[in-house]
Amino acid sequence: MTTTLSVYRWSTGGPERWQAFAVEAGSDTTVLDALVEIQRRQDPSLAFRYACRVGMCGSCAMVVNGRERWACRTRLATLGAGPVTVRPLYHLPLLGDLVVDMAPFAAKLREVGAALVPAPDAKSYALLPPGSAERRDIDPAIECIGCGMCVSACTMVAHNPRFPGPAALNRAFTLARDSRDDGQQARWAVLLSDDALARCHGQGNCTEVCPMGLEPTTSIIRLRQLATRRLLGMGWPRRRS
Repeated sequence: MTTTLSVYRWSTGGPERWQAFAVEAGSDTTVLDALVEIQRRQDPSLAFRYACRVGMCGSCAMVVNGRERWACRTRLATLGAGPVTVRPLYHLPLLGDLVVDMAPFAAKLREVGAALVPAPDAKSYALLPPGSAERRDIDPAIECIGCGMCVSACTMVAHNPRFPGPAALNRAFTLARDSRDDGQQARWAVLLSDDALARCHGQGNCTEVCPMGLEPTTSIIRLRQLATRRLLGMGWPRRRS
């Protein structure tokens, strides 16, 4: 089966354009397979990023037929008839063709204090028991692989460049519920600013496109609940077993 890919092209100093490529595709041919074939046999200048090819690293995230997807896990046969459009993620600086600069994504994580800060007297290898309320709250939100799809899908990121974005706020929630973390004061100063929690409109685009099945929208809602209790001097509600 011959499939046509309409691929976004751009390089420094050049115009934006779309270029069509015809590739032979089988039932299991993925978008990434097709891009590799194009690069090897038709246009070696085509730039895109990938690594594991098995849906683990998130490097090949891009927008396929208008939706954020992993190129390595998206089979052409599932995309229907007609040309398949492939473009880079939105809301991140473009380096060339399908490659975006992930540095701003990492910067947003740093801004919310995405690294756990151990307390000065913390024990080495301190654990959260698997059955604890903390662990049960945190577990559904910890498998983020930093692919950037949620940021691309988020309309608020486009509207307000100071908004931390879904991935950063999801990570902030996991740390807000982690009793081992000693960075809460600085983190909450960011979260309670005018451009963070208050700016999410709860549309759920981030949750819809997350390839890991995470729900950043839910994490943000729970952060807001915790923020309210924090401002009122209340603790986190006990979770029922």
